[in-house]
Formats: sequence, C-alpha cells, structure tokens
Amino acid sequence: MTPGALHGALLDPDVVRGWNLAAWDDCIRQAARCDLIARLHAALAARGLLDTVPAPPRAHLEAARVLVDKHRRDVAFEIECIEEALRPVDTPVLLLKGAAYVAADLPLARTRLFSDVDIMVPRERLGEVERALRRNGWSPASRDAYDDSYYRRFTHELPPFVHAFRGTLLDVHHNILPPTASPSPDAPRLLADARVLRRRLRVLCPVDMFLHSATHLFHEGEFDHGFRDLVDLRDLLECFREEEAFAPRLARRAREFGLARTVHHALRATARFFGDDAVPEALAGGIPHGGMDAAGQHLMDALFDRALAPLHPTCDDAFSGAARFALYLRGHWLRMPPRLLLPHLARKSLRRLVRSPST
Repeated sequence: MTPGALHGALLDPDVVRGWNLAAWDDCIRQAARCDLIARLHAALAARGLLDTVPAPPRAHLEAARVLVDKHRRDVAFEIECIEEALRPVDTPVLLLKGAAYVAADLPLARTRLFSDVDIMVPRERLGEVERALRRNGWSPASRDAYDDSYYRRFTHELPPFVHAFRGTLLDVHHNILPPTASPSPDAPRLLADARVLRRRLRVLCPVDMFLHSATHLFHEGEFDHGFRDLVDLRDLLECFREEEAFAPRLARRAREFGLARTVHHALRATARFFGDDAVPEALAGGIPHGGMDAAGQHLMDALFDRALAPLHPTCDDAFSGAARFALYLRGHWLRMPPRLLLPHLARKSLRRLVRSPST
C-alpha cells in the first residue's frame, strides 16, 4: 500500500513537523486531487500545527477553509431551492451524501466539497418530481437519447439535472443501487426509517447513511474520489460511535439488504488505512459475510489498497491502474446482469472510439 503523504498527515498530523517544501508539495497536490485540503486544514488546526506549516502550503490550506465555508452556505441555499421547487409534490425528499451531511450539520460537512446535490424520492413520484423541477429551471444535463433511456430503464436515478441559471447539478434517485443490481435494497424501508429534518425534508438514519456511503464506494466501483470517500467512512464511524446500538443495527441491516460483503470490505479497508481504532470495537472484526477464502480476501485487499489510495502519480505503483480497472469491471458486474452489461459496455467503448480524435 502506497497511500502517500496526505494519508500520513491525516493518520498522524504530527508527522508534518519538519517537512520540507517538496513533501508539502506532494501532500497538497494529493489533497487537491481528493478534495481534501480543507480536511487536512482541520486535522492540523485540531493539533495546533498550522503555525508549523511553511507559508506556501499554508496559503492553500487557508484558501480551502474559506472555499469550503462558502460551499456549505451555497449548498444550504440550494437545498432550500429544491425544497421550495418540490413543495407542490406530496412526497418526502431524502437528501443523500454530501448534501445530507450539510443539512444534518455533521462534523464532516465542515470540510466536505462535492459537485452535485443528491436527493431520493419514492419511485412512484419520479414523474411529478421531474415535472416540478423542470418548472423551476432544471433540465437534463445531457441530450443523449441512449443515456436518457439507460438511466430511466436500468439505474436507480433519473438523468442528472442542471439548473438553467445557477448551473447547479442535481441527481434524483429512487434507491441507493440500481434495480438490476443483486442485491437491490428495499427503498421504502430506507425512506420509512429516515430522520426528519423539517417538513418533508429527510436524511438517512445513521446506519443507512453509512451503508449508502459504503455501497457507493465498494459496490459501485467508483474510485475517482475513493480516498475522500474512505475518509468519509472513517468520519461517519466517528460521528456515530456513540449512537445507540449502531453496531448491531448496521450488521443486521447489511444482512437484510444482502450487503454484508460490501460493509465487510468497507470496515476492513477503513481499519487497514486508518488503524483498528478507527472502527468501533463492536465492529472491529468486520461483519461476517461468508463465501470468501483467505486467498480471495488477500486479493481484494491488494486491489482496494491500490484503488483507494489518492488518485495521484506519487501514490501509484505498477499495478494501481490494473487494480482500478478490475474493480471498475467488478462494479459493473455487480450492478447489471451480463445480458445487459456486455451490450452496454460494448456501446460505450464504441462511442468512445468514434468520438476520440484521430492520431
């Protein structure tokens, strides 16, 4: 595992004492690629180490703090706009991921940057929700007919929306995994167990919030922000450490939804990157999932160790690209049966070849 300078600084901020500018350059570049500069600032500030940082990297840290504060205000405003736009629709509106962290005022929201707002509504309300959004300035970000059909038929969300004036991006989900996935969680239960913020605005309960974050990373195979998402998992575990019965409820929920292996990988990777104490003692042994021998676990560890390191050349080894590609294919395999997956991948590959410039 070669997670790099950023990982070392987040794991033990005291390691930055005495760093030269070359080490800081690597760290800031890695943090920028992961959208974690503000998170690094918070870790150093908590240890009283900001004064030990040389002026050039400290300027990046301070700028990131200002940016994330503005971002949090902008997201809060965007949530209000979405809530107002959907007021005529008689449905709960569930905020997901970064927007949920901001709305629920979780500690990790104070350093979190993200590019879009994600919401979830009952599937039977999607038509009403889409019409309400269109009336209030949102429209699909892509005009591609195949992509539009693919989203609506095979995924757990509508095509992404962009606002005509503010340029903000919005994803509208009806579940946390596609209906073609095996397994596909019980969306009505997610909605029923959600926590009320105000009026019809909701966030997932703590167990489901962690489960969704783990699913996004370890089931879907998206690693562009893999290290940031792993930091999210660590921070969520810290947030919910004292939540009543969190560990047994998470284990039970993971088994009920058929996601025990996903949560097992999430807990194992969190412990491998950040130490056993990052995982509550009741979950330290992971959630048993069965069906994987020692050799299989060793292979998955090797793949995740490389894919979850900051996506930067200073953190890569000779096998990092292959590991990410293997997990990308695994994510598609888990989301779609072969009869749908193979034609879809073939079409995407052909379209990429057609659109690529000739050399």
